[in-house]
Amino acid sequence: METEDPLSLLDELPDAGRIRSRRLVGRIATIVADASGLSATERAALEARLKSAALTAPGATEARVALTATKPERKIIAIGSGKGGVGKSTLTANLAVTLARMGRKVGLIDADIYGPSQPTLLDAHDKPEAEKEKLFPVDTAYGVRLLSVGQLVSAGTALAWRGPMATSALNQLIEADWGDAEILLVDLPPGTGDVQLSLISKARPSGAVIVSTPQDLSLIDAARAIDLFGKTSVPVLGIVENMAGYICPHCGESSDPFGSGGAEASAAKLGVPFLGRLPLSSSLREASDAGRPPAAEEGPAADAFMAIAREMLAQLEKVGS
Repeated sequence: METEDPLSLLDELPDAGRIRSRRLVGRIATIVADASGLSATERAALEARLKSAALTAPGATEARVALTATKPERKIIAIGSGKGGVGKSTLTANLAVTLARMGRKVGLIDADIYGPSQPTLLDAHDKPEAEKEKLFPVDTAYGVRLLSVGQLVSAGTALAWRGPMATSALNQLIEADWGDAEILLVDLPPGTGDVQLSLISKARPSGAVIVSTPQDLSLIDAARAIDLFGKTSVPVLGIVENMAGYICPHCGESSDPFGSGGAEASAAKLGVPFLGRLPLSSSLREASDAGRPPAAEEGPAADAFMAIAREMLAQLEKVGS
C-alpha cells in the first residue's frame, strides 16, 4: 500500500512546475526547485513561498530549499565604430528596443566607459542594486535591461581611469546577473583599444556590428574596427550606414551632407554584409535626448530599425550555423 506524500500539497502552488524533487525525512522537508530566468528578488520570493508551504505539511518543523538554474544560451553582440560621433550609441539603444519588441529578452551593456550615454537614451538613471559585488541590471520602460557606468557616477563626473580600471569596470558589467537575457548588446567606445580587447578576451562576442557615416574619414576608421574583429576571430555581422542623407523639414528637398553610399560600398569592398542605412534626422536627435527611442513607437524610423535588426539576426544565425 502506497504511503501518501506529505508534501503533495506543494502541487497546488503556482510554482509547482519548478519543483524538481521533494521529500520529508523526520521533521525536515527538503525541496529542490528550478529558478532559471528569475531575478534575485524573484528567487528569494520563490524560496520563501516554498518554505512557507512545506512547513504546513503534517509533521514538518523545518524546511530547506535548494534553488538551481540552467544558464541560458546567450549571444553577445558588440556594436562598434572606429570613430566617435557616428551615432553608435543611438543605434544600439534603438536596436535593443526593437529586439525587445520582437519578443527577445535583451540586455544592454554601456561599455563606453568615458562617455556613457545609454542612461539618457533609455531614460534609465536609477542606480543598479548589488549583492556581494554582483550587479543587477536596471529595468527600463522599453523591456531592455541596462547597465552603465553612467548609472554609477554623478552626471557630469569625469572618469579619469587608466586602462586597467576601465577594463575592470567592463568585466563587472559583463559578469552582472543578466537573468534570462538571450541577447546582450554591448555599446563599445570608439576605437580599437583596451575595452574592445578586454571584451573579446573576456566574453568572446558572437558577432560585431560596425556603425559608420558615409564619409571617407569615418569609413577609414570603420575599416580598422572591422580589421580588429577579423584578427580576433569575431564575425562581423555587417555595417550600418548612419546619417545617410537629410530631408529638409521646410522645403522637403534631400541632401547628403556626409556623402551617400560610402558604407555600403566599403562593405562590398571588405567582404562584409551591409545591414542598412539611417538618415540624418532632427526628430531622432530630439527623441534620443528626451529618452524616447523612436524604435519604441510606430513610424518610418521604427521601420528602419526593425529592418536592420532583422538583417542582423539573419547574419547572426548564419555565423552560428
